[in-house]
Amino acid sequence: MDWPVDLTQKPEVKGFFDPETNTISYCVKDPGSSACALYDSVLDFDFASGRTSKKSADALIAYVKQHKLDVEWIIESHVHADHLSAAPYLQEQLGGKLGIGARVIEVQDIFGKIFNEGTEFQRDGSQFDALFEEGDTYQIGGLDAFVIATPGHTPACMAHVIGDAIIAGDTLFMPDGGSARCDFPGGDARELYASIKKVLSLPSEMRMFICHDYGPGGREIAWETSVGEQRSKNIHVHDGVVEDEYVKMRTERDAQLSMPKLIIPSVQVNMRAGEMPEPDASGKRYLKVPVDGL
Repeated sequence: MDWPVDLTQKPEVKGFFDPETNTISYCVKDPGSSACALYDSVLDFDFASGRTSKKSADALIAYVKQHKLDVEWIIESHVHADHLSAAPYLQEQLGGKLGIGARVIEVQDIFGKIFNEGTEFQRDGSQFDALFEEGDTYQIGGLDAFVIATPGHTPACMAHVIGDAIIAGDTLFMPDGGSARCDFPGGDARELYASIKKVLSLPSEMRMFICHDYGPGGREIAWETSVGEQRSKNIHVHDGVVEDEYVKMRTERDAQLSMPKLIIPSVQVNMRAGEMPEPDASGKRYLKVPVDGL
């Protein structure tokens, strides 16, 4: 298959693991320049107190500054339901354009209704600097990158291919972790199966970096695998697993899962590109809890 970029380029990929949300954020650097992109950042949030902190984001900032990097992009692989994005803080501190999949407008529409956001909440993706469509390309210094639409977990999910590296988002986990759930509003197991097959059509030697890891069976946390390893070993979608088999497994498994503990604050913030809701007349900001809404 012909791909829109050179898959032999070898970006430098640095992962940052957040133990509170089991999220891995990434800095992807062009080896030939100081240019980099940041993916799936984390804003620390204590739901019990409503307090935020920036420890995770500050680790990314410290790395960028220590290595004298120039941030060109701050990218969300999708509207996360398990952690809040630190994108506005990173953009304020480091610059760069904020990007997400173009179908974020569907997520904004779905959850705008769930959270009764009103007409002041824009549902057109205008909170972001760039809305990526399937096959779109972008540059990180001399690195060529392109996006693969991977709906199924959420409508706006995308995998980002930068040379021989894939930032997979929540499409796939490590092979012993399987694949992402599909039971959130807007999710679809058949869509995810098709999305995974697209990603796994890339060359088998390509490096794959995943967004979450929970250390199944007590193993050490890990976040790098390969397309070939996923094809042969992924417990949900290895070669030979057909669509109906996958959909049955995914549907039954999702029915047993509880909602992520941070889904209510996360989605409200992340569909706004990481910004908190507008303050009221007193200057205070509030998040909503829809009763029996999820």
